[in-house]
Amino acid sequence: MFDPFRRFLLSAAALALTVPAAFAVELPKLQENSFWATEVEKGHLPPIGERLPQTPLVVDLESRGRTPGVEGGTLNTMVSRSKDIRQMVVYGYARLVGYNHLYELQPDLLLSYESEEDRKFTLRLRPGHKWSDGSPFTSADFEYWWNDVANNELLSPAGPPDILRVEGKLPKVSFPDETTVIYEWEDPNPNFIASLALARPPFIYRPSTFLKQFHGDYADPAKLKEMIEETRVRSWAALHNNLDNMYKFDNHELPTLQPWMNSTSGKKIRHLFVRNPYYHRIDPNGVQLPYIDVVEMEIVSPGLIAAKSNAGEADLQARGLDFRDISILRKGETDGSNYKTLMWGNAVASQIAIYPNLNYNDPVWRDVMRDVRVRRALSLAIDRDTINKALYFNLAKPGAMTVLPASPYFKQENREAWATLDVDKANALLDEAGLAERGGDGIRLLPDGRPMELVVETAGERQEVENALQIITDDWRQIGVKLVMRPLDRDILRNRIFAGTTMAGVWYGWDNGIPRSYTSPDYLAPRQQEFFAWPKWGQYYQTNGAAGEPPDLPEAQRLMELAHDWDVATTNEERDAAWIEMLAIHADQIYGIGTLAEAPQPVVVNKNLRNVPEKGLWAWDPGAHFGIHRMDEFYFVDGNG
Repeated sequence: MFDPFRRFLLSAAALALTVPAAFAVELPKLQENSFWATEVEKGHLPPIGERLPQTPLVVDLESRGRTPGVEGGTLNTMVSRSKDIRQMVVYGYARLVGYNHLYELQPDLLLSYESEEDRKFTLRLRPGHKWSDGSPFTSADFEYWWNDVANNELLSPAGPPDILRVEGKLPKVSFPDETTVIYEWEDPNPNFIASLALARPPFIYRPSTFLKQFHGDYADPAKLKEMIEETRVRSWAALHNNLDNMYKFDNHELPTLQPWMNSTSGKKIRHLFVRNPYYHRIDPNGVQLPYIDVVEMEIVSPGLIAAKSNAGEADLQARGLDFRDISILRKGETDGSNYKTLMWGNAVASQIAIYPNLNYNDPVWRDVMRDVRVRRALSLAIDRDTINKALYFNLAKPGAMTVLPASPYFKQENREAWATLDVDKANALLDEAGLAERGGDGIRLLPDGRPMELVVETAGERQEVENALQIITDDWRQIGVKLVMRPLDRDILRNRIFAGTTMAGVWYGWDNGIPRSYTSPDYLAPRQQEFFAWPKWGQYYQTNGAAGEPPDLPEAQRLMELAHDWDVATTNEERDAAWIEMLAIHADQIYGIGTLAEAPQPVVVNKNLRNVPEKGLWAWDPGAHFGIHRMDEFYFVDGNG
């Protein structure tokens, strides 16, 4: 039934790449994939031996307690927004370098890499590796991105991404041969390799063969003009950027290196992702991964994900499910639906965190929220035990926002800092902060006489957030603070926060609650507008001062210094010292008011789906949600999903 997709996706001719014999390795006997067998027989697709790199990645299943799988089947999963089809890039987790199940960095798309004092990095590609359309994946794709995309002012007005800047300087990049790329900085860049393993990595390469036909320096001017007119864009740069969506994954014609490739054009209710015939991983039996032929991703309303999972309409589902959904999921199990609900750990630093916006546009409120006594009082007044009992059956861990016990930097005193219910102390702190005067309704008054009505905006996607805020509303009333909850669309919420028009926002705690010495503490310093407590400070850093405001609080400035110390550190001891002090500052200053952590994450799994770990960690970074658990190794018992 998938012949149309196959023919459509393989319309480009498959290109062969000559590989030096020195790279040859002994491999298991390769098995032709049944999904693509017809296309091979018709000559539309080369046989498996010509599609794989000369040195494919042979996955180690046995050491992780997994079994070789069988091919076939369609896996059904759901997301709540059309743009979230990009989760297939996250789940697929084909990266130049990736984390294994022990959170160790290992080559993936790369054959190998070398680091010289964290200054010079030599990346070696797999000879014979190809994109999903059969075109070669070589250093030319890195060169195209570096010279013709990242350093092209029309395509990238801000230049290469900040992650490649060290002490404000970009690297020297060279391409000695078709399988070698060298990045070289004057100063150490210890975060470079880890950045390549992110859930949303910096794609420092592009499918040059495909994209050059839309680039002003390479394309035929007449054809390019015609395409610009047909797509109704202003320039070739706009056309190129619209088609060059490595992360968004919404251009079905753009070649990919992921295990599955998008076969659905435009916005649809259902998107189909079919296996990549040139994917670089094989199992010990010579079977090319992924095992599953097709992933069908349905776009549904957020409120329906649990119900549709309960009805057995998902083969693999965690996104869109919260702890509160466990009861309905368990009921579906007993009602005969063919799934089980696993309980994974959660790697976010806090399930629910409130971020007072220290860059809020209102000067009176901004001064109030910048007073650490106010933030400490708000934290002390939250009854975390009640939230835990009401929402998580006491299975979560109450406390402030900090790293989790799985991190070597975890300290119980940081989790307990200003996080034990103490209404009297909270009231005293607010009095000390000059907010002693109250109105007739008991609500404190701001210095300009306005009532202390703290508007907390949410993305409106998680019922547990609204339930927790209802409890916190009653808690804060006891200290004379009125909480006003305002649900918004996620994108609107982010834009309002970035613009300084949101007083306080709610989100998860830090995505990475399990950092190690190799983890950049970038997200603990005012370097990112995405941290809701200081969007304009983050903008200032991200734009090299072109937008936003420089940090003007001593503790925030110290965080910037410590993040820089980590950047230039040459030993793990120096990096550890930076992490420890930064976490202590956050525990003391309460930039994000954490509530609880380590609440179980429900994961719905079809009973016939294998190699899904019974115990796993649901984490954005590091881990890319299902990515670190290698979704390409999941398979259906009978090959029919």
